[in-house]
Amino acid sequence: MENTGVTVIEHLLLHQKQSPMATGQFTRLLTELIFAAKIISREVNKAGLVDILGLTGDINVQGEQVRKLDDFANRVLIYRMQQAGILCAMASEENADIIEVPDNRPRGDYLLVFDPLDGSSNIDVNVNIGTIFSIMKKTSDRNYVTLEDFLQGGSSQIAAGYFIYGPSTIMVYTTGQGVDGFTLDPSVGEFLLSHPSIKMPEQGKVYSVNESYSCYWDEKVKATVDYFKSPENDRGKPYTARYIGSLVADFHRNLFYGGIFMYPADKKDPAKPHGKLRLLCEAAPLAFIAEQAGGAATDGKGRIMDIKPTALHQRVPLFIGSKKDVEKATHIMSGV
Repeated sequence: MENTGVTVIEHLLLHQKQSPMATGQFTRLLTELIFAAKIISREVNKAGLVDILGLTGDINVQGEQVRKLDDFANRVLIYRMQQAGILCAMASEENADIIEVPDNRPRGDYLLVFDPLDGSSNIDVNVNIGTIFSIMKKTSDRNYVTLEDFLQGGSSQIAAGYFIYGPSTIMVYTTGQGVDGFTLDPSVGEFLLSHPSIKMPEQGKVYSVNESYSCYWDEKVKATVDYFKSPENDRGKPYTARYIGSLVADFHRNLFYGGIFMYPADKKDPAKPHGKLRLLCEAAPLAFIAEQAGGAATDGKGRIMDIKPTALHQRVPLFIGSKKDVEKATHIMSGV
């Protein structure tokens, strides 16, 4: 790991100067987002010492039980970003509707979509979890925000990234000029550039999928997973199975080591026929990062970044990771 001593804010300002279209508003947005992540990281690190583990007793918009730390992260992000004066609205995995900036707060032209704590089902057993975010600009000239403003394809993102909370807290993000990683140095309280210009291996050695759902898969999905398990694949040896069950953690590993993460549609839950992962707050931002690092992301048929959302919490299948691995999976899935 290379530690250049460059803080994430210095890095943001450098890129701001290189873009004639950039303004200080975007840098301010990222600064507030980073501050919120520091607060979440602090609570994650002491989760076993305070009453922040377990369930709240509430059910979120996805029909899932809400965990205390998930709820905490959501509230921190909403509060900090409403105070920033840069957003016109935001959307969270945990909230059914868009979240507007109060009338008594200044507003900007940016939209933020986020998953406050991905992998939250692993919180109580100290497995890596993370915050995923996507940033877009409001394109309409209305002086108010509607759902339509959020229904932009992944290619409309101006930035995306995630924070992963583990043995160290790392921020990975892109603005369409490659992917960089920053590690939080707790001694100075700053994210320092530790992984500049991240490139995902063109082909990996790992496949990540929840094989306990194989009885719910169709034949194309089974054939795809069997390919990676077979010694007769393009590598000439089986891929190694690695599945954490935390999307951001599985993606982060494959970003550096290569491989493919798969969450196909299945017949387990008739209410979710198109998969489990959310397009706007999970699949699209990670697809942006994957492509900027030289990887790829599809829904098994086409590019994730080309999908035009039709709903705020739309779900999609996801095949993401090393370019050759994703291309092979998509080839099998589409029957081409």
